[in-house]
Amino acid sequence: MQIHNHNLTVEVDGTGPAVLLVHGLGGTTNYYKVLADELRDRFTVIRVDSAGAGRSDVVEDLSVAHHAEDLVAVLDALEIDTAALVGHSMGTLVVREVAARFPQRVSKMALLGAVAAPGPDAQKAQQDRAALVRREGTGGVAAAVVANALSPQTHENQPLVAAFVQELVAGQDPEGYARNCEALAGASNPGPVSADLPLLLITGDADKVGPPQTSHDLAAGHPDARVEILTGVGHWTALEAADDVYGQLAAFL
Repeated sequence: MQIHNHNLTVEVDGTGPAVLLVHGLGGTTNYYKVLADELRDRFTVIRVDSAGAGRSDVVEDLSVAHHAEDLVAVLDALEIDTAALVGHSMGTLVVREVAARFPQRVSKMALLGAVAAPGPDAQKAQQDRAALVRREGTGGVAAAVVANALSPQTHENQPLVAAFVQELVAGQDPEGYARNCEALAGASNPGPVSADLPLLLITGDADKVGPPQTSHDLAAGHPDARVEILTGVGHWTALEAADDVYGQLAAFL
């Protein structure tokens, strides 16, 4: 799909109320494949490879705001007025940006492994990662992502999940991945989630990237927010605990 003069890979399945699934850094539409297959019986499920990720074009000046504007343009192209938004990791910042800037387009929001806008140390880490990827390719970081972002239980009991995450990251275009690292480094806080917007937060008790406290902080002060902490789960929530995430998400939607 041509969006803002660049090509985005967009997959649409099913019929019913619209649900837009937004992956994080290192992800693609395939991060949500299991969820999409389950949800499409009752919902119109939209998945997008963000600019610079997967099969979508690498573009200049990538940012969280850029990704948010792309998603709204995708909804426009599909003639969809409102959608429930589901974001993972960096994608949680993107969907929060959509909700902050285009509240009329969002009916509900679910955040998987929610992350906060990075502080100085995290900004430098992402900038260093971008530099490493430009020198060595995505293979230079894929093994570290798998080692650090999955729970010990996933490593022991679900080796195929570990292999899939490594393939997702290693298969990224190096320049696109590097630019998305820099986009994450430059992300700012989109602000609190509106009290009028139904909010679900799901993360793992072993998530070191989007730890439970981040989800609790986002839920604080929101009258209808629900936080679910999954035991033995790391950062790649929808892969490490596909059944649990689907159950929580289907009930919420």
